[in-house]
Parts: sequence; structure tokens; C-alpha cells
Amino acid sequence: MLYRRFSTQEEIDQQYDPARSVDAGSALARYQDASRAARAQLNSLQSLAFGPTLPEYLDLFSAKSPNAPLHVFFHGGYWRALSSKEFAFVAHGLVPAGVTVAVVNYALCPQVSISEIVRQCRAALAWLYGNAADYDYDPERITISGHSAGGQIVGMLLATDWAGEYGLSNNIIKGAVAISGLFDLTPFPYSWLQPKLQLGGREVTTLSPLFQSSVVDCPVVVAVGELESEEFHRQSRDYVTWLEQAKPRGSVCHLAVPGTDHFSVIGGLGTGSGPVFESILGQIE
Repeated sequence: MLYRRFSTQEEIDQQYDPARSVDAGSALARYQDASRAARAQLNSLQSLAFGPTLPEYLDLFSAKSPNAPLHVFFHGGYWRALSSKEFAFVAHGLVPAGVTVAVVNYALCPQVSISEIVRQCRAALAWLYGNAADYDYDPERITISGHSAGGQIVGMLLATDWAGEYGLSNNIIKGAVAISGLFDLTPFPYSWLQPKLQLGGREVTTLSPLFQSSVVDCPVVVAVGELESEEFHRQSRDYVTWLEQAKPRGSVCHLAVPGTDHFSVIGGLGTGSGPVFESILGQIE
């Protein structure tokens, strides 16, 4: 067996290529249209640099109220595609609810490794914490979410020693929602993604949230679309079990979002409705 019950790459690809069963092009077009509308209608600062390289930037969508809570979103694309620009729509529901939203960009594989992507996303969160006064949001009310590869990033941020590595509180994150996340990277060296990802054996372990120690202790929601593959569901269930065994003081919730696939599961963030949006807003409130 290559991984669990799968003996061929074709079997693994079938489970981990959501575009096989969904019109990904149409979904991406909807993301782009909704994101253009969000940039046109919301008060935003685009491409704020948080690091030294060109891809290290974020887009900030500011709430009208001063000292608003901050929600930070990490996009998907299997670490090798897309950018923050296609995901501006996630701010469209939260900003009118009084929440400032940061959508983080990062460099992509194979130009950089997944390890470097995680480092950049950690740096983004540290930058946001340190620059709160300049942009009028509350650094003590930061929540995070991420979709697909962004779900793995959320898991790695929860496993970060913020005190030891950044001199910040390990309580920096007050709530997290990981959506359609990839918490065990073991199958990907055997998949269609490997030519881009170039994952080695050690990285599979060090970059899988499922194999890390729990550091940040906050409420976590692990969400997945009802119509996604069994492997996406299993990854989410296994991560919930792992979080529960880590005995966090914060709650852990598993959420299967009815009637949604890998792409539509985050659609409610643009309309300010649905279980994922309500989960994020609930953690903020």
C-alpha cells in the first residue's frame, strides 16, 4: 500500500483532486467576481508588505468601528496556486458585522517549499499583531481561518510556539476555523501534486498538523463540505480526534456543511450566511 488502503496513485488522486467532481473553473470565476465586488465596496488597503519578498503581502479590509476585532484568512490552492486576490470576497460578510479582515498572500510551490509558506504565514500573523495600532484593530481579539491548504496553515499556526519563536503570547489566537483542511500530508508524495510540492519524508512529518504538539489553546472548528471526498472527511475527523485528545481548554467542533463541495463550502463568507460564517462570527463574539 502507498497510503492507508490506497495502492495506486490513481486511487489517491481520485480522493485528493476536488476538480475531478466539481467545475473548478466556474467556482474560481465566482470567487473572482465576488472578490472584485468586495474590493470595490469595502474600505481596503491592498498589498501591505509583511516580509522582504514580493509575495509576502496581505490585503486588509477595515471595519468602520474603531479597535475592531481582526479575522485573518489563509487561502487555498494546494500550496501551488491562487493568491489573496481571489479570496477578497471572504471579507464581504464579516466587515459589515464590525470585523476587520486580513487576507494573507504567500509564495507558492515549487518556487518555495511548504515549510517556507508556513514561515511566511507565521510572520504575517506576528506582523498583524505588532502593527495593530497603525490600522485600528484590536490585537487581543485575533481569530483565524483557512481553506484547503489554508486549513493546514491554520493547524500549523495552532502548533506554533509563539512565545519561544516570536516573543509573543501563546494565547495570540483566540479562535480558529479550519475548512476542508489537509492535516496529514503523508499521501501527497504519492499524488499528482508531488512534482510541484516536492515533499520529502521529514517534511511530511514536520508539516502535518496531525503530527504536531498542541501549543495554542483556543476554540477550534474543523469544517468540511458534505459533498467532499471521503478522504477530506477522514482528515477532518482525525484532526478533531487529535485536538480532543490534546485536551485543550477551548472547545473543538466538527462541522459537515450540508450541500456544499470543496469550493462552495466557503461561499457563505461572501454573503454573511451559513454554518462556516456563523462559526467564525461566533468565535469573534
